[in-house]
Amino acid sequence: MENIPEVISAKEASARLSVSEQRVRTLLRSGAIEGRQVGKQWLTTEAAVEAYQMGGATKPPEDKSRTPGPLPKIRALSFFSGAMGLDQGLEKAGIHLLLACEFDKTCRRTITANRPDIALLGDVWKYTPEEIRAAAGLRSKDEIDVIVGGPPCQAFSTAGARRGFKDDRGNALLRYVELILALRPRYAVIENVRGLMSAPMSHTPHVERNEGWIPDREELPGGALMHVLGMLRAGGYGVSFNLYNSANFGVPQSRERVILLCSRDGKKLPHLMPTHSQDGSFDLPKWRTLREALKGIDPKAGDHEEFPEARLRFYRMLSSGQYWKHLPKDLHRDALGGSLDSGGGKTGFLRRLDWDKPSCTLVTSPTMPATDICHPTEHRPLSVQEYMRIQQFPDNWIMCGSLTDKYKQIGNAVPVGLGEAVGRAILANMAGLDERPPTGFPFSRYKGTDDVSWEANIRARMDLTEEKAKPRRRSPKGSAESLQADLFKVA
Repeated sequence: MENIPEVISAKEASARLSVSEQRVRTLLRSGAIEGRQVGKQWLTTEAAVEAYQMGGATKPPEDKSRTPGPLPKIRALSFFSGAMGLDQGLEKAGIHLLLACEFDKTCRRTITANRPDIALLGDVWKYTPEEIRAAAGLRSKDEIDVIVGGPPCQAFSTAGARRGFKDDRGNALLRYVELILALRPRYAVIENVRGLMSAPMSHTPHVERNEGWIPDREELPGGALMHVLGMLRAGGYGVSFNLYNSANFGVPQSRERVILLCSRDGKKLPHLMPTHSQDGSFDLPKWRTLREALKGIDPKAGDHEEFPEARLRFYRMLSSGQYWKHLPKDLHRDALGGSLDSGGGKTGFLRRLDWDKPSCTLVTSPTMPATDICHPTEHRPLSVQEYMRIQQFPDNWIMCGSLTDKYKQIGNAVPVGLGEAVGRAILANMAGLDERPPTGFPFSRYKGTDDVSWEANIRARMDLTEEKAKPRRRSPKGSAESLQADLFKVA
């Protein structure tokens, strides 16, 4: 049984600290004391108040081993745990954690505030597999059933520099795979952004390319994921994966993530079983809406950032579900400035959410000009509490840190419903059940993202590139850009 921290009110905290209740609320809002707002009331824990008394502010927790106690039937470890969105999904499915590994100081406080009895480690490069086992309370011969993790994804983001495995954050993925192969769990889960599916293993800067430069296999799109698959398969793991829209799993948010399911017996697990569909097809209920997610939340209460007045001027002209294109045309230049001339649909500018659709993908700040997220009717960004509902964190989950920290933790998290779908898939396989999703189910807005289709396409591209490289090596004319343009025509 989890040892739940004792929750106290701001009034009780003020009595313990001998300060005004208003001062306690200020400390809670700033993150100096861990806590959260529920409705109009601020809540914290005795441990958070004690930590503030001892240190003048809440200090990041130290690495620690699991509190001694009986081991659960299913033994799971989490790496790159963040605010524990994926982990909470596993818990809802019935898989409880022995250990979390997270380097970010604020996330570590969140983990400790909510799961004080599990082991907590920091730097994933610092510990050996044997030390990780010991911290989790496992002996060398104890079976590990599940390892889950979402290594930092910035290096593979389509909005980033696509540095791939030459970036330290890209190497975090390799480190995670190495730990899977060393710890040998029955099942392993790797979560990442869509960009992983097209990221190269390496990248040659344009300034280093001569006239006859030809990319090798590692520099082609998909090289990074192909390398990871090779490592896992060489270690005896069967791997299935797909690009999943969280809305298909009861999450009131359109958010796409790559999920790799790895099985030590060498067999592939079926793809995740959807619980919802966009239009109610496949005999499933329709996607959950923002209205459903925010039911019962007081729109006037909550912690939120503010839009600048220059942006509010335009939001006051927009209704639920509208964005900058719904403004009068003569205001488009005023609203977007130079961004009006950039490519793409610019759908993230001046965006009010639609009550009757899932939310857009939550980002780490709802007030950035190109990705701002406005409440459907209020003239403000979504609040932290609304962010939590959309990502399916429980209302009583303590999210530590400043307002900025809280948005970042929630925006980076895996939606709980997607994590629960992962947990159900693993448990079904453990039970010997062959549960498969409906044939032809559209898991995302893209085609060919399942493991079989994706790998066949990548191998065809690699073979085509090698074929094209033969005459080019004899005659170095032609640019790498034209070669890559040809390459993408095969998709």
